Amino acid sequence: MRHISVVGIALSLCFFVTAGYTAEKDGFQFRKQPELQQVKPKKPVKIKLRRTSKDEYIWELTGDDADEIVRTDKKLRKMLNQQ
Repeated sequence: MRHISVVGIALSLCFFVTAGYTAEKDGFQFRKQPELQQVKPKKPVKIKLRRTSKDEYIWELTGDDADEIVRTDKKLRKMLNQQ
């Protein structure tokens, strides 16, 4: 039993030494690229459109960009002739 554990330790040491040598030999470097980390897709404006009992439309707009919400509101008003 003791002989098997010594062989297992020796094999694991050989594996770790070989893996470390290969990484150094290939010149592997880990570095972060901030321009790739900061790219986030724009979230679209969410629209909840409802029709009242008087056949009028009302909507609720939600989103992250206030300018985009205002533009969407203007488009909806123009499309529904409510300006």
